[in-house]
Amino acid sequence: MRIVLQKVKRSFVEVDTNIVGEIADGYLLLLAVHRDDSQADADKLIEKVLKLRLFSDPGSESFMEKSIMDVEGGILVVSQFTLYGDCKKGTRPSFSDSARPQEAKELYEYFAHKLRADSGLRVETGEFGAYMEVQITNDGPITLILDS
Repeated sequence: MRIVLQKVKRSFVEVDTNIVGEIADGYLLLLAVHRDDSQADADKLIEKVLKLRLFSDPGSESFMEKSIMDVEGGILVVSQFTLYGDCKKGTRPSFSDSARPQEAKELYEYFAHKLRADSGLRVETGEFGAYMEVQITNDGPITLILDS
């Protein structure tokens, strides 16, 4: 699994001009599922996402001492199979490392469900397989790439 994590002030995802997921003060997770991924990979990344310390106290001189759990932030999870796009040859990316749609959907849904259950936080999602428009107000900006 691969995640591009962006710390956001606000983020929402639209499908056909309808907002299907929206959060404030938290993380936008763009999530790709590799063809060899399992639930163990999802579990590993969930633990990492929940423990990362990327938040600061207002007025504090300390930097990044609190986790998403500490600040009770929101998380928006959006499927993004193109994170496994290989552009080494030619001008059209290959997505041969991405999981097949049905397997990817199952792990994406597992990830979102378990993230919600393990954290108790507000976890919103996009719509798997849909054409989505994602709006982001990045905070920092802080952007990280996580791989299982």
